[in-house]
Amino acid sequence: MENIERIREDFPVTKSKLFLNHSGYSPLPQPVADVMKKYNEDLCCFEVDETKYGLGQEFFAELIGAAKEEIALVPNTSTGLNIAANTLDYSRGSNVVTTDLEYPSVVYPWLKKSLGVNVEYVKNVGGRILVEDIEKVVTDETVAIAVSHVEYVNGFKHDLKALAEIAHEHGAYLIVDGIQALGVIPVDVKKNDVDFLTASCYKWLLGPAGSGYLYVRRELLEELEPPFIGWASVKPEVFDTSEFWDIWRLQLSETASRFEVGAPSFISFVGAATALQLLQKIGIKNIQRRVLDLTEVLLDAVKNLGFKLTTPEDEECRSAIVHFLIANAQEIAEELKHKGIIISARSRGLRVSPHFYNTEEEIEKFISELKAL
Repeated sequence: MENIERIREDFPVTKSKLFLNHSGYSPLPQPVADVMKKYNEDLCCFEVDETKYGLGQEFFAELIGAAKEEIALVPNTSTGLNIAANTLDYSRGSNVVTTDLEYPSVVYPWLKKSLGVNVEYVKNVGGRILVEDIEKVVTDETVAIAVSHVEYVNGFKHDLKALAEIAHEHGAYLIVDGIQALGVIPVDVKKNDVDFLTASCYKWLLGPAGSGYLYVRRELLEELEPPFIGWASVKPEVFDTSEFWDIWRLQLSETASRFEVGAPSFISFVGAATALQLLQKIGIKNIQRRVLDLTEVLLDAVKNLGFKLTTPEDEECRSAIVHFLIANAQEIAEELKHKGIIISARSRGLRVSPHFYNTEEEIEKFISELKAL
């Protein structure tokens, strides 16, 4: 990547730490911190110019190939998944299909007794979820397939298009947790026929916590009723400052904002909007190529050290996450943290997740310190 040193100037963390944990919680880029500081300063004087600060819906829409009208603000991925789960109808004996690699929030919403839905788990095979195994489980009683685009432990990447075809063949929806993919992997919800996709911004999107987005396919907007409703759920014309609110009729928004309830964390979304613009300026395809190159170096080094990889090695189903098994993973992660190297311990191993501003030299330093331990 050209001008990597210039790019790294926007990431103050590089001056004090070797940060390789973007699948956990990413440090803020300086431009994001700056715009949030300016927003707070303006707010202190009650001089916030709303035309100067956007909340990022159009940038998120562009990121995933959607329209702004299909994007709702949510505080986090878990909220987005819960909205999807509690919006659908479940007849007696219906099920939702997921996998045994999922992050809890992808599964927990459907385990609620009040939904009365069965959850079917497709087991991984050597860290992969095979499309044919999902196809065997999905039936006409299936309401949805719920998966992470990229699995949080080992970085396995699903073929969303294939899953959408299976779901729609049986009249089911495809619901996607995009948090481990967006910002580092190109995503096109239209080409892949995704029905719902949601993601927080504090990982690969390099934004602050408290900001996230929910995509709902346009054709579904008016046929699905939101599980929670507030003043933010209705058509803009319902609110007229010269008159009282119309509280005698519920006029839901015709856009995805019908899934919003009340005031969001404005400062978080102001930061998220800047982070999304930063990523798009670099280019998601450029970012993907960069992290695949970095993780290739990492994969080779881990294998040479004799550790067992749980991450798929072929690019077709690989992301920016590398996971390998190692004894005393938590203790080793803490030792590395004392040396200024930030990774995470997960599932009896170490999870390493570089972003585009990391360098090959940093990967080599991590491997060197790991080897010494």
